[in-house]
Amino acid sequence: MALYLDAVWLLNFLIDWMILQIVHWITRSETHRGWLIAGAFIASLLVPVNIFFPENILATLPGKIIFSFFILISSFGFKNTKLFLKQFFTFYFVTFTIGGGLFGIYFLMGQQFQSQDGLFITYNSGYGDMISWIFVLIAFPIVWWFTRRRLDQINFDNIRFQELCPVKIRVNNQIHETTGFFDSGNHLMDPFTKKPVIVCDEKILKPFFSDKEWHAIKSCHENWSFEELPDRWISRIRMIPFQGVGGKRTFILIFKPDSLYVRYQDRDYAFDQVFIGIQFGELSSDGTYHCLLHPKMMQSSKLQASS
Repeated sequence: MALYLDAVWLLNFLIDWMILQIVHWITRSETHRGWLIAGAFIASLLVPVNIFFPENILATLPGKIIFSFFILISSFGFKNTKLFLKQFFTFYFVTFTIGGGLFGIYFLMGQQFQSQDGLFITYNSGYGDMISWIFVLIAFPIVWWFTRRRLDQINFDNIRFQELCPVKIRVNNQIHETTGFFDSGNHLMDPFTKKPVIVCDEKILKPFFSDKEWHAIKSCHENWSFEELPDRWISRIRMIPFQGVGGKRTFILIFKPDSLYVRYQDRDYAFDQVFIGIQFGELSSDGTYHCLLHPKMMQSSKLQASS
């Protein structure tokens, strides 16, 4: 059997990089993308070590655990023990998940690949084998995408929708704070940009406008006419379809805030790719919250905690 080190190394490097990408997304760890590539390269060093020195300490269970510490520290650094343990267990969970997917494709495609000493190896007719490169270039992204989507759905299902979150909104250099509520029934999206739309009521939004501006916006909503809108708002406000309670279809006015901040699970998050829908009247009869947050806000691949 001919073994081609360069193809094997590339195979394992891509797997390690995809695993670290998903760990980064799940744990919301703050790190530079380049460090993930460095971590994947360090992980892929197992290829020449295990091939040329099969009896090395890294082939043992303690050795693999210690080496995984180096991989994670190289990729994410060390901030505290709690976060590091979260990254460690997530790393192995994702490894087993993606490994299972790759083995499934392996059985479908035939015996072009084997797992040996913790490595994925490719063999048969030589470097550049068509089946091997199809696996490298197509199977990896498919497994990575499928794993990401399934974990994305799990994350979506496990958001504690009953949790009330502090919300801070900034518009035209004015900042107002309120309480938001993650509404599992809020699926409102801007049809043009496909960005999520949160809904805020009159009590929190009215202070951003003068009395004359608010009257003009309210008239625009009632008459479906933008003629009365002030010049500084006519380019920011637009109308999109909206399905209200009971399935009634109507329209809602939306605009993009300068910035939006949500405190969720003891961390502050900044959002610049969301719209605010204007609700005339109050959302909560007892005034508990004044903002309906969109659950998919917390699933963005670019979501980062604000400083």
